[in-house]
Amino acid sequence: MLRLFTFVLCSFYATTSAADITQNTLDAGKVTAQSKPVTLLGNGVKVSQQAPNFKVVNDSFAPVTLKDYQGKAILISVVPSLDTGVCSIQTKHFNEKVAEQFPNIAMLTISADLPFAQKRFCKAENIDKITTLSDSVWRDFGQNYGLIIKDMGLLTRAVFILDNEHKIVYKQLVNELSKEPDYTPVIDAMKSL
Repeated sequence: MLRLFTFVLCSFYATTSAADITQNTLDAGKVTAQSKPVTLLGNGVKVSQQAPNFKVVNDSFAPVTLKDYQGKAILISVVPSLDTGVCSIQTKHFNEKVAEQFPNIAMLTISADLPFAQKRFCKAENIDKITTLSDSVWRDFGQNYGLIIKDMGLLTRAVFILDNEHKIVYKQLVNELSKEPDYTPVIDAMKSL
C-alpha cells in the first residue's frame, strides 16, 4: 500500500512540473537559501486581502480546507520539512509557548511532508496543541499562497495570521530559509485580534 502511494505521489510530482505553476512575482527576491535567492511559485498574497481557500490533508489523508475553520481566527506556520532542525524548533515553539496563550485561535503547521512523517513527528515531539497538515498531495496551499520553492517541491518558511473572517492580518515571509521566524511580531499580531 505504501509503495503504491509513493508511486502515485512520485507520478503526480513528475506530471506537475514547475512550468505548470506561475512564478510568485509579489514576493520575488525576498527569500534566500544559504544566501542564494530562491524562486517562489504560485500566487503571492498580501496583508488585508481575503485569504485564498486551500485543500490539504490531515494525518489520515482526509481533505481539510480553510472553510473547515469558518468563523475562527487562524495562525498558519509554514515549514519546509518537520524533519529538519529549524522547522522542528518553529513547530515546537508554537505548540509549547504560543498555543496555550491563544486558545481561541486555531494553530496550524503546513508542510510538504507526507502525513505519515507528520504523524510520527507529532508523536515523538508531543505536538498536541497545533494541527499539522500536509500539502504533499495537491500542492494547493503552496500554489494559492505563492510558497512553493522552485525545483525543491518544498514550501518556504512563513507565518500568516487570519482573523475570524479569514482576512490576512499578518504575513511574515522568512527571508533566509535556515532561520526561524521573528516570533515577537507574530505574538503582537495575535494579541490584536
